[in-house]
Formats: sequence, structure tokens, C-alpha cells
Amino acid sequence: MTEVRPQDAPENQSPLIKTFVLRSGRMTEAQKQALDTFGPELIIPYRPGFVVPAELFPSAQPVVMEIGFGMGLATWQIARNRPQYNYLGVEVHTAGVGRLIMEIRDKALQNLKIIQHDAVEVLMNMIPENSLAGLHVFYPDPWPKKRHHKRRLMRQPIVDIMISRLLPGGYLYFVTDIEEYGQSTLELLETCEGIKNSSEKFSPKVEWRPETKFEAKAKAAQRAAFELYFVKK
Repeated sequence: MTEVRPQDAPENQSPLIKTFVLRSGRMTEAQKQALDTFGPELIIPYRPGFVVPAELFPSAQPVVMEIGFGMGLATWQIARNRPQYNYLGVEVHTAGVGRLIMEIRDKALQNLKIIQHDAVEVLMNMIPENSLAGLHVFYPDPWPKKRHHKRRLMRQPIVDIMISRLLPGGYLYFVTDIEEYGQSTLELLETCEGIKNSSEKFSPKVEWRPETKFEAKAKAAQRAAFELYFVKK
């Protein structure tokens, strides 16, 4: 079992505004059964206290964290196709967690675990600095109304935490279908001294990233993807 060192953890209080709203999504019986049967094995309980991310998995490999995996379609495909990494998926919605557990079991994946909790609090209170090989933020809630922009995930205080948790050479991969959100995130990341854009502006799609459910919807609505791939110096 991974040792948790609460004496090293920051205060278990977040001054940050929540970036999500819990919705009562419907669960299938299969999702419920997967959650009840295999959840204790695959879900890492949230608790304040820094962990060593690589020690959460059977094999000690570089760890990539995904924030808000939804139903997990892209998540399990990436974990299957890039077995040289371990993946930590963080999601608050139970239906998506149940669905991803089904896929993990069906594909016999050993390099994918879940934390069902607020990802910002997970980053602040469980993930040490300089410990992640990558961070995936695919199609986060854009909070399109201007008065709600304060709830967006990609804001200065949260981005600073993200960067601090990356290893040198680690990457932050962000994708949205909202051009204004992509542009504001680009401008924000370019002001951060600790990371560097891998492209001059927006990045081309990385070949190993599969299409997400939200991406398919965006394509159907003729909305393009705006991708950013920054690397920690």
C-alpha cells in the first residue's frame, strides 16, 4: 500500500471556486455492478496527504493524470495504446467512473486507476510537486457565459498548481472546441515562465489522442478543435 504522509500535505482547504457542478446522471445496472464489485480495487480514495503517484500502480512507470475524463472513452484507449505510462483519471461523476471501470476490466488494463474527487483538490493535496509526466485536460466545461468564467479550470491559480506538479520535461495537453477559451488559455500559458509552447500557437492534434465524445459532438456542430501542448522547462 502506498504510504500517505499527512504531515507533508498542504492544508485541506481550497480557496478556489469549484470548476464543476455535480449532476445526477443516470447509471446503468452494469455500471453500478462494476462500481460495487471492482471500485475498491480501481478507485484510489481521496485523502489529504501526498502520495508517490508511481506507487499507486503495479509497475513503477511515469504517471500521466487526466482531469475530467467524462465517460472515459479516450482515457482507456490512451492507456491501452501507451502502456509505457501509468494513467490516473480524475472524475467526479459516478456514471463515468462506473463506465471506465467496465472498460478497465474488459481490456485488462493494469496501468489505469481512478480518483473520484475534485481534481483541483487532488492536485493540491495528494500530488507532490515535480511528480507527473503529463496532464491531460480534454474538453473541460467552457462555462461560456462571461460571468461564469471564474469557474473555468484553466485559470491562473489552478494552472500554477498544474505546472508545479509536472516533472521537468512533463507536458500539459489541453483541448477545447471553444475558440475564445482556447485563445484565453493560450494567452495564459504563454505568460507562465515555467513552461514552453511546443508550437508557435495552437498545436496540431497529437497522433495518439483518440476522439472524445465531446469532440464528436463538436465536429457534428462544425466546431474545430483548439489544442495546446506545453512542456515544462
